[in-house]
Amino acid sequence: MSSRLVGVGVGPGDPELVTVKGVNALREAEVVVVPVMDTGERGRAEATVLHYVPEEKVVRVVFALNERSDRARREAAWDAAGERVAELLRGHGSVAFATIGDPNVYSTFTYLAQTVAGLVPGTVVETVPGITAMQDLAARSGAVLTEGTEPLTLVPVTAGATVLKEALAGPGTVVAYKFGRQAREVAEALRETGRIGDAVWGSALGLTEESIRPAADLDGTPLPYLSTLISPARRDGGRGGKL
Repeated sequence: MSSRLVGVGVGPGDPELVTVKGVNALREAEVVVVPVMDTGERGRAEATVLHYVPEEKVVRVVFALNERSDRARREAAWDAAGERVAELLRGHGSVAFATIGDPNVYSTFTYLAQTVAGLVPGTVVETVPGITAMQDLAARSGAVLTEGTEPLTLVPVTAGATVLKEALAGPGTVVAYKFGRQAREVAEALRETGRIGDAVWGSALGLTEESIRPAADLDGTPLPYLSTLISPARRDGGRGGKL
């Protein structure tokens, strides 16, 4: 019988935002893997998972989540993490991997699944979708992501502020992920494109340290790495103007 690896999206931090299907997948798996940094502190995925499964079922696996510059070190950590999960799959019929947000949106799970598939041939890989940070921020701030025929562009600012500026120059709503360390550049891009007025940003959504603020308040101070920004589309046609 084939081993089964399931990537489960557990949302941006609020345990209440895990779907029923996600909770069932976590509980049905024999082992639940959660990613941790090499510094060892408990991350959002682990904290969320522990609301639904007992701690003895959870296996913490170190990933180079905070390694951005040393590619060799990062890849060595990836290889070690993949081998650890492969080892778990060899001893258990089903393993769930909990990831914040959605497993198919900028997720650690994508790379893990590729590695494990090569180490344990025949592994069945599945995903359970999760609530994303942009959805949670939209709900908490009142920002409407899309109307009518508007496009929605999602940009990781780790790709550079130029990519964000190009997206802001286009139509529709723009969402920026991982922009905390480049908050100054992001604020400048919003001002240059005339889109700072309605934009909002948030971090630590659903947690005690949650912060949701107008983008106009950005003063260049670095923000948490996992900060999210929404710049809504320009809407001048009234209700239903984009239909």
